[in-house]
Amino acid sequence: MTSSKHVRTSSCEAPAGRRYERQLWMKQVGPQGQEKLAKASVLVVGAGGLGSPILLCLAAAGVGTIGVVDGDSVSLSNLNRQVLYSTGDIGQPKALVAKERLVALNPEIRIEAYPSRLDPDNAYALFSAYDMVVDGTDNYSTRYLVSDAAVLFGKPLFVGAVSNLHGMAFTVIPRTTACFRCLYPKSPTAAMAREERARGILGTTPGIIGSIVAQNVLKYIVGCGDWLAGKLLLMDGEDNRFELVPLERDPQCRVCGDQPTITELFSMKIDPRQSSC
Repeated sequence: MTSSKHVRTSSCEAPAGRRYERQLWMKQVGPQGQEKLAKASVLVVGAGGLGSPILLCLAAAGVGTIGVVDGDSVSLSNLNRQVLYSTGDIGQPKALVAKERLVALNPEIRIEAYPSRLDPDNAYALFSAYDMVVDGTDNYSTRYLVSDAAVLFGKPLFVGAVSNLHGMAFTVIPRTTACFRCLYPKSPTAAMAREERARGILGTTPGIIGSIVAQNVLKYIVGCGDWLAGKLLLMDGEDNRFELVPLERDPQCRVCGDQPTITELFSMKIDPRQSSC
């Protein structure tokens, strides 16, 4: 009660403070935490089913600079789960529409749109401009690329993945906690990727996992709680079960191990179709 009263009577009564009033009341955030959010920059790769709730949560919380990387356009089949978009956006570049929506939500922050796919040629320029990265993609090729780039460029990475009614989330602290290759050292075949896509997805699944990923980003920025570093959160949405399991860095990992063999980025052709969730 004491900290809440202090925040309410501070300079946070200005219009900007009113926007964030409810989280400013939190002892984990407060004015100092809000200032950290305002100074932070986050690159979100993928503005689809996972990226939509992640972007909305980060923008609403007041993360100062958000980059949106997505080379796809909005399609009708996206609309059951990609809540940033509406029917009138069909055919428009996701990154540009996402920027428009996020600016409308919070005009006090900076949104940068990159309407192109992440590749080995543009990864360094994109990653180097931001403090941390979020993987909101749904294909293995890009997941490996995002994870490898985060490790090689030393950027904290927040990962979410979903399929059907199931999902997972974890956080990569480069060369300290497990990366995506530690979890999946052997890349899946195109047939396996097709099988996973064919399982379909309910829109609530990326909504839940995306919100969890965004929450971990926000906690990391303000410096509170646990943000799934060295842990894997598994969700079984069908039976309403969550499981938290240890996730250790593999000393033999090709990119983050003790003697890495991957020292530069390269493209992997795994998925028959590349898109964001």
